[in-house]
This record gives sequence, structure tokens and C-alpha cells, in this order.
Amino acid sequence: MQINVAQQLKSPLGDIRYYSIDETSREGSRIRGEVKLVRTNRSILVTGQLRTVIESTCSRCLEAFECPLEFEMEEEYFPTSDILSGLAVPVSEEVDDFIIGGDHILDLNEAVRQNILIGLPSKPLCQVGCAGLCQKCGYNLNYGLCHCLGY
Repeated sequence: MQINVAQQLKSPLGDIRYYSIDETSREGSRIRGEVKLVRTNRSILVTGQLRTVIESTCSRCLEAFECPLEFEMEEEYFPTSDILSGLAVPVSEEVDDFIIGGDHILDLNEAVRQNILIGLPSKPLCQVGCAGLCQKCGYNLNYGLCHCLGY
């Protein structure tokens, strides 16, 4: 998920560009949605709504399932070189800052990965009414009653 922002960095402040995203992340998840890039006086502000499906494990029955995930992102990307002169631009030493490389490519991959991690449910469920496992024998109660009747 890389976007060349060279032309936008040459544009006046407030320039807005929209990009549709339909790509596969490095982890293999399909990411879809739309992002908006806004030229500010010091950076490119990226906002957008994205969605994906993540392979997860149910916290009750321990079955693998596909967990749909939608998230909003808002990140600021700072250029490392001046677009006109090519000279290096001082970059903030903040750990959380995203940068635009000297090739003027804005890479969304890390920001998307971080937003996915933040958006993951702490106790994912395969279904709202997941019955879980039998406490005695470990049988998945979503398939019916267990044989030990220890439910």
C-alpha cells in the first residue's frame, strides 16, 4: 500500500487527493476502503476508513474463524527531503511519526498494521451466542451436548 505523493508535495496547502485501497497486506489480509490525503504546511495527513477480515481464534470454543474488522485511521506522514531542492528536511525524533521516504513514497503498511492490532477484539467470538467448551471434557458445545453431560 504505497502511494507516490511527489506531485501532492508540490501542490498548495490544503490539496486533497482520494485513493481507493484494495490490496493484500504483508500478513496476507485483504485490505479495502478509501483514504484521503491532505497536504498540510508540514506533512501529508492521511485519513480513511478501511476494512479487512482477520483469521482469529474464538475465546470461548477455541475454533478458528474469520473476524471482520473495520477501522478508521488518521496518521500524519512527514517528508524526509524537500521536494523542490532535494535537501534533507529535519525529521521529528518522535517514535510514533511516520515518514515519507526520499523517493516521495508514502507507505501505509505499518499504519494499517498498527490500526488492525488496535482494532482487534480482546475476546473474539466466532458468533454472538457461542456456547464454548464443556468444562469437564472440552467438547465444543456449539455442536450439541457432550457425552459426559458435564455441562
